[in-house]
Amino acid sequence: MSLKDQLNPDRIPTHVAVIMDGNGRWAKKRGFLRAIGHENGVGALRKTATTAAELGVKYLTVYAFSSENWNRPKSEVNALMSLLVGSLKKELKTLTDNKIRLNAIGNLESLPPKCQKELVEVIAKTKDNDHMTLTLALSYGSKEEIVEAVKGIATKVSTGKLKVQDINDDTVSQHLFTSDMPDPDLLIRTSGELRISNFMLWQIAYSELVFTDSLWPDFNEEDFYKAVLDYQGRERRFGKISEQINS
Repeated sequence: MSLKDQLNPDRIPTHVAVIMDGNGRWAKKRGFLRAIGHENGVGALRKTATTAAELGVKYLTVYAFSSENWNRPKSEVNALMSLLVGSLKKELKTLTDNKIRLNAIGNLESLPPKCQKELVEVIAKTKDNDHMTLTLALSYGSKEEIVEAVKGIATKVSTGKLKVQDINDDTVSQHLFTSDMPDPDLLIRTSGELRISNFMLWQIAYSELVFTDSLWPDFNEEDFYKAVLDYQGRERRFGKISEQINS
């Protein structure tokens, strides 16, 4: 029986988040420039998005460019920005054919104007697609996101729009970039690294974590099936005990 056939269609995660890691190492192993690794990573994202949509995942959020990535060599950052613009244009048909809506979170104003323009255009062209939402985390850092949420809440308190005693988990969630989507059920990180790297720290409090040794350009449909199958084999207790869940 294939991995896909082993999946329980009634237990497909609603929201999958992915830390796409290993493009540079993939290229280095082959004697290529790092930019070639990023280019091949686009293909892996295409396969992952279409596979997720086919399985019935409703939200796929991928760590495309962190706020810390601006510290990389300028040549690599420029190549990544150019790749982003080109990929958005090329992948519009894939998004449309699979009824995938594009979304983006992060400090988007820090992106080059050309990137911002292309991003806004593709988001607008896919806004009515309702099968799955693909969110690109761009110039994104979770600590920065939480700080901005705190500022927003503090402003409401100072202006009398919110009482301190009414602040709770939902209040914070509603002030995050991801306020219009559920928290991830499953987080996948590729390349064998075992860390979160400042990605959705608040949102993944109860996510199931799957780490794979596959470098991102090598990540394929089978790898995605394995991650979902691993997720389906776990018992999500949210602080309760097995007996409470099973009853």
